[in-house]
Amino acid sequence: MIDLLVLGAGLSGLVAALRAAEQGRRVKVIAKGMGAHHWNAGTIDVLGYLAGDEQPVEAPWTAMARLEDDHPYQLIERDAARAALTWFQTLTARCGLGYAGADGERNMLLPSPAGAWRPVFLAPAAQVGGAAGKDPMLIVGLEGMRDFYPHFIVRNLTAAGQPARAATLPWSVVSAARDRNSVQLAALLDEPAAQQRLLSALKLVAQPGERIGLPAILGLHRHTEVMAALQRELKCPVFEIPTLPPSVPGIRLTTALRHELERRGVRVEVGMEVIGFHAEGDAIQWVETATSARPLRHRAAAYLLATGGVLGGGFSSDPGGRFWETIFDLPLTVPQDRTQWFRPLFLDPQGQPAFRGGVSVDSSFQPVDADGRPVYANLWAAGGALAHADPILERSLEGIAIVTGVAAADAIVRERDFEGVRG
Repeated sequence: MIDLLVLGAGLSGLVAALRAAEQGRRVKVIAKGMGAHHWNAGTIDVLGYLAGDEQPVEAPWTAMARLEDDHPYQLIERDAARAALTWFQTLTARCGLGYAGADGERNMLLPSPAGAWRPVFLAPAAQVGGAAGKDPMLIVGLEGMRDFYPHFIVRNLTAAGQPARAATLPWSVVSAARDRNSVQLAALLDEPAAQQRLLSALKLVAQPGERIGLPAILGLHRHTEVMAALQRELKCPVFEIPTLPPSVPGIRLTTALRHELERRGVRVEVGMEVIGFHAEGDAIQWVETATSARPLRHRAAAYLLATGGVLGGGFSSDPGGRFWETIFDLPLTVPQDRTQWFRPLFLDPQGQPAFRGGVSVDSSFQPVDADGRPVYANLWAAGGALAHADPILERSLEGIAIVTGVAAADAIVRERDFEGVRG
């Protein structure tokens, strides 16, 4: 029997699996899908906005004092939360993806695909060079590239006070074929010949003193080499701006974490939809996943729910007003009256109750019932499934995933007697 079965391959699930594996536990990850990394910018947002505030948060650690007492961040000591993010930086650096921030205290402002400033706590090294500042930017795109428009980005940046200008390169600089998405373009730029064509074209449009912003396509598997070559040859800062999905920076992060899990002997099995489970007393005995033949049972000493919330498929609902957690049918804080799921304004500054609801947990991240008692003795939860937070509104999605994933894994290792189970 394995020590820990992680349900979900999103950021919280992969982080928790790595944390437990580092501490010598036997871990397996199963998931219906790949998680949300492929849709995100690859950055780590800890806390970008407080509900009801229009201005972005400058100092996340200070702003957390204004969060409600039952917010996931309030379940963790600040020093432990900081340590979790430091551990993540060390982990990704070991995987070949450096993550950096402003100074460990403040958010940076990085450009979105539309040229709007977005508050970010940690970002891949390739994006950090695009932080708001006095140095002028040259935003460069490819003619005909879908969903990346340099002149539109520059118009919004200059309106916000950032010196910037735009340039467009011929599509043929990167690809001879027209129908290529951002992931395919990034793979093409792994090739030295494509890199050289891009370098030659950039030298024709760049001016001294500028930092060059490009769509996030600068290499897929050889990204670090591509970035180093561009900055060495151009002799100026080069940075990436995330594109609309699919997200190359998100795929790089997923790939790096998956490789590290594989190196540690952790299996990640995607395409495993959990369709049932069995418990005896207060302990889960197994979960089962659908297969082409009969259901496959997975047994473990401990289980971690990291399937996300309603947007990630961890929760479901029906027209009658029922809202439920899809694997263990855990109690949720979402109102069981569908008229209370949403406020009248779609972009209400307070967010939507349907997105803020979730699984309530205790200080050890075990799901609890209405009386505050653990529902199952060997079940924990982390990430987007947790109640009392709206990670999209708050721009706290990745921060909550990492901090709670680490905290839950540490609690499992600390509180579970794996040796007794093995024996």
